Amino acid sequence: MTEAAKTVLTAYEVRKTKGQKEAFRAFLCRELGKLGYEPRVESGRSLVTSHNVVAGDPEKARVLLTAHYDTCAVLPFPNFITPRNLPVFLLYQLAVAAVILILAAAVETAVLLAFDPPLWVALLTVYAALAFCIWWMLAGKANRRTANDNTSGVIALLEMAAALPPEDRDAVCFVWFDNEEKGLFGSSAFAGAHRRVRADTLTLNFDCVGDGDYLQFFPSGVVKKDSETVALLESAFLSEGKKVVEVVRGLGLYPSDQARFRRGVGVAALKKAPLIGYYMDRIHTRRDTVLEEDNVQLLCRGVLRLAGMIREQKKET
Repeated sequence: MTEAAKTVLTAYEVRKTKGQKEAFRAFLCRELGKLGYEPRVESGRSLVTSHNVVAGDPEKARVLLTAHYDTCAVLPFPNFITPRNLPVFLLYQLAVAAVILILAAAVETAVLLAFDPPLWVALLTVYAALAFCIWWMLAGKANRRTANDNTSGVIALLEMAAALPPEDRDAVCFVWFDNEEKGLFGSSAFAGAHRRVRADTLTLNFDCVGDGDYLQFFPSGVVKKDSETVALLESAFLSEGKKVVEVVRGLGLYPSDQARFRRGVGVAALKKAPLIGYYMDRIHTRRDTVLEEDNVQLLCRGVLRLAGMIREQKKET
């Protein structure tokens, strides 16, 4: 791992407040400049103002390599994701919602017993409790452990940028998105500003790639139908040892920034268990401390192969 990547993990693991984000963007732009890139910060608005860091020309690139750099609030429960087992995923989300509703009802009961207020006051208390829970999930106290979500993706892109040879840089554009945790606002702003890119450019989004032996690619429906692109990804990104790489051709839903792009592909590291199947845990909690360097390097080698294949295709045409 490069020194710049190590610095991200040690000095810029929390990127939530305005000041923290500004400091990280300044650091990232300096490091990219040292590597010979000309990075810039693109600001755009999609409900909220986002500041995305861009290295390369998205309008000319054949592939967009992306990751979100903002970090989340710390929660008492993980954001448990099962991308290929939607019933379990939905049941977990419903269980979280039920817990929030129970807490709100408990607050209302306590208010009724203690003060015997009018009904409208009791209802307002419930709404306030629900609003507080939603606010905490989006804007609460920063999680100080973000190794996987999404320091892993940030570092993966930085390592790829460092390793990519100059002759392949025109084919690739790197983008670090802001405000994914608030609702994909950074990628929405970028996609709105680059409509042709949103519609036509293959976009690989690296989100939570640091914890798990199963590195899976979740392509959009458009990409799944494009057998040439699927074959290209499968040729570029290879399994190594216990690390298993798969382009998911069947049912699979990974919620992240690639959803804003017609030819988007979400990339994540997963674990596997009986009955549940592939899953992701620990993120959004203090237990998010695992970042496997092997995963980052495997993906980096895959991007180098992909860029080389694109270069050869360009020669043939």
